[in-house]
Amino acid sequence: MERQAGILLPLFSVPGNQGIGDLGQKTLMMIDELTDAGFKIWSMLPINPVQEENSPYSAASAYAGDPIYINIDRLAEMGLLTQSSVVNCNKFKTAVDYETVRQFKEPFFQRAFKAFRKNYKKWKVEFEQFKKEAFWLNNWTVYELFRSLNGNKDWTEWELDYQVWPEKQSINLRPYVEEIFYIQFLQFLFYKQLDEVSAYARKKGLLLMQDVPFYVNMGSVEVWSHKREFMVQGDGKPVQLAGCPPDHYHEHGQVWEKPMYNFDYIKSEQYTSFRSRFIWTARNFDAIRIVHFKGFDFIWKVPEDRNPEHGMWSQGPGRDLMEMIKNDLPDVLFTAEDQGILRPSLKSMEKEFSIPVMDVLQYRLETKLLKKPAQPLSVVYTSFYDTPTLEQDYASFTNNRKIALRRFFKKREYEHRPFHDLVCHFAINSEADLVILAMQDVIGLKEQGRINDPENKDAPNWTWKLKDFKTFPAELKKVSEWLKEAGRISAPAEEKAAA
Repeated sequence: MERQAGILLPLFSVPGNQGIGDLGQKTLMMIDELTDAGFKIWSMLPINPVQEENSPYSAASAYAGDPIYINIDRLAEMGLLTQSSVVNCNKFKTAVDYETVRQFKEPFFQRAFKAFRKNYKKWKVEFEQFKKEAFWLNNWTVYELFRSLNGNKDWTEWELDYQVWPEKQSINLRPYVEEIFYIQFLQFLFYKQLDEVSAYARKKGLLLMQDVPFYVNMGSVEVWSHKREFMVQGDGKPVQLAGCPPDHYHEHGQVWEKPMYNFDYIKSEQYTSFRSRFIWTARNFDAIRIVHFKGFDFIWKVPEDRNPEHGMWSQGPGRDLMEMIKNDLPDVLFTAEDQGILRPSLKSMEKEFSIPVMDVLQYRLETKLLKKPAQPLSVVYTSFYDTPTLEQDYASFTNNRKIALRRFFKKREYEHRPFHDLVCHFAINSEADLVILAMQDVIGLKEQGRINDPENKDAPNWTWKLKDFKTFPAELKKVSEWLKEAGRISAPAEEKAAA
C-alpha cells in the first residue's frame, strides 16, 4: 500500500442548504476540496436508515439508504420539481435537527413522486434496472411499509401476522400498491444520487470509505426477513445475543441488541448474506472498514437471559469468510476496527490478508506511548467519532501532561502552537501507510465538534455539522504541505515520467 491520507467526516456534517450534508452539489464541492489538498480517502460513516438516537450504527437495513440524504436541488435538475419551489432549511446551522429536516423534505419528496408517476415512461427503464439490481429492495419495501403501519416500532413489537410475514405472507399487499411504489421511488432517488457522487469521487481519484459492521441490529430488516440466519425465534425473541465478557472497562460485561448468527446455517450457504453486504457496499465505496473485525476470530455469545456474565466464547467464521470476501472484491481497500485485546490468530489473519490495523493516536497521548512507532500496515487516526476532539481532550489534561507532550513534540522539531496541529503533523509523518485525520482535529474544534459521546445520551450526538466552506479549506491547504513533505501525495503522472 502506498503512503496516503484520508479525512474522517460524516456525510451529515458536510455543509448543506437543507439542514444536513446530503448527496448534492455541496458534497461534490467537498470532494474537490479534499482531492485538491491531496487526500485520497474520505471516511463518511454509514448512511443507512437509522433506528435509535440517529446513530448511523443503529441501522434498520444494511442495504437501504436513508432518504434524509436525498438532495432537493437535484430533484429539480431531474425535472421532478421546479427550481423556484426549492427553498432552504437551517442552511447555516452547525447542528443537524433530524426531525425538522425530515419534515421539511417530505413534502418535496411527495411532489416529486407525483411528477415521477406522471412521467413514468421517461424513467421506466432506469427504475426497472435499479429494482433488478437491488436484490434487497422487495424485503425492505414490505418491512418499511409494515413499520409505518405499526407506529414505526421495531418488528419485534409488531402484531404476529406482520412479524412472520416473510414465512407466512398472510397479509395482502394489494391495498398498499401506492405506498410500496413510493418507498421504492425513494430508494431509486437515493442510489441515483449516490451513484453520481461515487462516480465523481472515482473520477477525482478519491476513495470513499464506508463501514460494514460485523453484526446487524435486532430490529433490522435483515433479521426480520432471514430469521433462519440468526439465533432468534419467529416472534423475534433472541436465543443468543452478541456482547463481550466482563473486563477492566465493563465490570459485568456487555450485551448488545445484535442477534448472534446461526453460523452452521450461513456457512452451509457459503456465507452469502455476509458477502452480499460487502458486495453491495462496494457498488459505491472503494474502501471498507470492517467494524468489530474481532468477530471474524472469536465471538462472545450471550444467552437469552441477557446476562453477559453467563456468556461463552465461540469460534468466529475465521479466514474462510475473509478469503471469500477478498476474492469477491479484490480491488477494495479493507481496514479493520480491531481495538482492545487481540488474539494472535486475529493478528495473523490481518497480516495474511494485508488488512491495516486501527491505531487511534489519541489513545496513546503519553510521551512513553508516542515513542513507539506506528506499524506500516496500520491506519493512524488522530481521534475518532466516539472520542473527544483533540483540543477538547487536551483541555482536560493536567499542566504537567501538557508540558511533557509539548516537550516531546518540540524535540522532534514540531513548532506549532495549536495542539491539534502538533498531533496532526506528527500523525502524517508516522510510519503508518494510511493516516486519517478527523475534520474537527484539522480545524481545531473543541467540544462543539464532538460527533458522539456514548456515555452521555443527553449530548447532541451525531449532529455536528460544518456551517459553510469559508474556514476549513484554508486548514486543509496547510495540511496539504505536510502531506507533500511526508510523501503522502503522489506526483502527477507527467512529473513521474519526467523523473
